[in-house]
Amino acid sequence: MNCVNESTIEEFILLSFSDQPRLEFPLFVVFLVSYILTILGNLSIMLVSYLDSKLHTPMYFFLTNLSLLDLCYTTCTVPQLLVNLHSLRKVISYGGCVAQLFMFLALGTTECVLLAVMSFDRFVAICRPLHYSVIMHQRLCLQLALAAASWLSGFSNSVWLSTLTLQLPLCGPYVIDHFLCEVPALLKLSCVDTTASEAELFFVSVLFHLIPMMLILVSYAFIAQEILKIQSAEGRQKAFGTCGSHLIVVILFYGTAISMYLQPPSPSSKDRGKMVSLFYGIIAPMLNPLIYTLRNTEIKEAFKRLIARVFLIKK
Repeated sequence: MNCVNESTIEEFILLSFSDQPRLEFPLFVVFLVSYILTILGNLSIMLVSYLDSKLHTPMYFFLTNLSLLDLCYTTCTVPQLLVNLHSLRKVISYGGCVAQLFMFLALGTTECVLLAVMSFDRFVAICRPLHYSVIMHQRLCLQLALAAASWLSGFSNSVWLSTLTLQLPLCGPYVIDHFLCEVPALLKLSCVDTTASEAELFFVSVLFHLIPMMLILVSYAFIAQEILKIQSAEGRQKAFGTCGSHLIVVILFYGTAISMYLQPPSPSSKDRGKMVSLFYGIIAPMLNPLIYTLRNTEIKEAFKRLIARVFLIKK
């Protein structure tokens, strides 16, 4: 293998699922359907949260941000995956790989922080209900969700980690045994010892996976304690329903992401990496709108009002 400068690399080969050629067409159909459902589901939540004045609250502001994140998250990977599943030349340009690496890291990190911010919102709503409107006012929501806490930290981390990864000299042939340009897959192409890079990746994973998850668990420990104090069964059920959707999303996202970035390599890590990336990069964003709509009475009522309004306009 020859070690060369990145500036001479024109494209990478993404093997994706080429080792299972019989599965490529069924997988193409499955991923296309899931992508369409992801777009429709997340756009629907964003639309109804914007149009229904009863949903103009911090909780649904954060949910709209999560839907936008999931929409972007799948869009940076699924179209390229569909093209490669349908094509004999399973390639991605160097620029496309860099863009995919940057966006996937940025959006994934942003979602880690945003889910922690959403748990803080639920903590304030249930444990400090009288102070909720003061603490979670619009300016703080924008700061938490868009600037200081979520988006800014996600993109800053992506700039740092992407730069460190792309500075490593790579060895040809430039074959990535994955369906996307992800840090662990690119590290395997390096001509030099990647121990330091792997240590940095582990540190970042702890920072943006374990710490937010611990904050979420602490928030929900206080929330559970507060809910158990509610006297009426209906009140407890409503509180659990409000928090349950977010908790399921947290388990789906963090469980798979942590198993990807915080477990040591193993003989099966190649196939495991693909499956885990599929789950938190494609399946979870598709399931999130379903989880929130099926378990959230306010969103279901908002959809009913929106549909009724549409039919009235037609009449």
